[in-house]
Amino acid sequence: MAFSIETRKQDIKALKNETVDVLIIGGGITGAGSALQASASGLKTCLVEMQDFSEGTSSRSTKLVHGGLRYLKNFDVEVVADTVQERAVVQGIAPHIPKPDPMLLPVYDEPDSTFSMFSLKVAMDLYDQLAGVTGTKYENYTLTKEEVLERQPQLKSKGLLGGGVYLDYRNNDARLVIENIKRAAENGGRMISRMKVIGIAHDENGKVSGAEVEDLLTGETFTIKARTVVNTTGPWSDTIRQMDDQTDVAPQMRPTKGVHLVVDKKTLSVDQPTYFDTGRQDGRMVFVIPREDKTYFGTTDTDYKGDLKHPKVEQADVDYLLEVINHRYPSANITIDDIESSWAGLRPLIATNSGSDYNGLSNQTITSESIDEVINMVEQYQQGKIERYEVGDVLKNIKKANSETETDPSSLSRGSSLEIDDDGLITVAGGKITDYRKMALGAVKKVIKILERDYDKSFELIDSTSYPVSGGDMDPKKVDEETEKLVQVGVDKGLSHSEATYLANLYGSNTPKVYALLNEVEQIDGLTLADSVSLHYAIREEMTLTPRDFLIRRTNHMLFMRDTLDSIIEPVISEMARYYNWTDRERNKYTKELEEAIAESDLKRLKGDVN
Repeated sequence: MAFSIETRKQDIKALKNETVDVLIIGGGITGAGSALQASASGLKTCLVEMQDFSEGTSSRSTKLVHGGLRYLKNFDVEVVADTVQERAVVQGIAPHIPKPDPMLLPVYDEPDSTFSMFSLKVAMDLYDQLAGVTGTKYENYTLTKEEVLERQPQLKSKGLLGGGVYLDYRNNDARLVIENIKRAAENGGRMISRMKVIGIAHDENGKVSGAEVEDLLTGETFTIKARTVVNTTGPWSDTIRQMDDQTDVAPQMRPTKGVHLVVDKKTLSVDQPTYFDTGRQDGRMVFVIPREDKTYFGTTDTDYKGDLKHPKVEQADVDYLLEVINHRYPSANITIDDIESSWAGLRPLIATNSGSDYNGLSNQTITSESIDEVINMVEQYQQGKIERYEVGDVLKNIKKANSETETDPSSLSRGSSLEIDDDGLITVAGGKITDYRKMALGAVKKVIKILERDYDKSFELIDSTSYPVSGGDMDPKKVDEETEKLVQVGVDKGLSHSEATYLANLYGSNTPKVYALLNEVEQIDGLTLADSVSLHYAIREEMTLTPRDFLIRRTNHMLFMRDTLDSIIEPVISEMARYYNWTDRERNKYTKELEEAIAESDLKRLKGDVN
């Protein structure tokens, strides 16, 4: 089924004459997951997003499906168990996107270090048990100082004690969103980007009955009628709720800004993802991740009160990250001029959670005596002096004291909330990418209950733990083998091995649909054959409406392929202009938008390289 601008026109026409079961506001990962579950369960579903899908927050993460090892510093077992189990679910339903990529965690002899070598090993062993990888090739192991430096010679050697390696997963956040969106569209959902909510509609009883929207492509306004409305707008959650004149709710969001910087691999050579204390005794940790011949690092975590739509990388962000990275990799001597691209995103944190838990900071305290007791018990267990269940009893007691209470019905996952206002507006907020499916599940369950209670409509909720996203129809245990088969098909069709590998990893089980375009799409002058068919697939099957959509979110050209970006800009714009029959004004508009996005990513303002 096509998912294109023509689909968009048809969906808008239909929406003017129908009432949907659920209207989802917000096309980030939580909204996309909610739309997939709702549409797959038979609900007449509509999702609207004022920008491109995933443009706000869900394309601006650290691009990991992170397991939360650091929570185990405080033995917050419940949180880590929940996170790693959910991570396994995501890998199962989107096997072409999250990929295992073991993480190195070097340990330094410094004040306030997150881990010692002993506590890291204890944490990693428990982590493996929770993740179910004990005894597999992904089981953790420790490294001596010399072994760490052999892997990463640029790392600072002074104070280095050794390190540990444990399982984590790299992610393509924007691809995860669009694959959920596409599956929802395949199920009959009406998924519409560039559609801004400008008001909440109510029936004669004051209950939510839809939303007034503005089509940002045409300027037209109309009302989408809906039996239920779910607000999944992340940092904009308060904005939507305050639009609702039938309720008076206090703001709950406390967005923080996270910044990531990208340099060439030759500048900072890192062979595997690495995670370490900043060395500033500020309680934070930083990631350094290799990707596509580049290395990126982050993140910052600062309160944000600016324009939610356009968070920017500021000088203070760059200074902080460069200080941390150059401290840990002294020979790198990275300067702002080495930065090839960057991104800034907002985390939709909830103010009542007492700040960010992004790095595993527990929102509830745990006493030193309790930590000492657990370490002592683990030592005794390793020495064979006590039984495993005795360690479990201690951990269980700490878990009860240190995690969210079971009596809190609004808590769906760490740092998330589900609230229903008096007029029926449902808001899902907070959380992390790893938890998106569970957050969506909680919202759709509420929607189904309301539809049963108020409209006598019955639905059977799908099992979303085994329902694949678009492109995910692959055996999660044989992803490499199935991907290689797809690569060979592409080679047989005339693609180079590298081109076919790129497409197969990007599109998963949808790769044959991309290959099918080889029969009708001529190679575009200035683009590779792979990029030519990728662009057309993005336009025809992924609601790619602007060059920014394609170069930033459908692919990673702007972030991780900066070397070749400049050479493909004009061919991409020209082909999209031809396909969409843009006027000169439209072409100039989209060209300017792309130029501004690239200048922002390149940090031209901070480098003084502005016209």
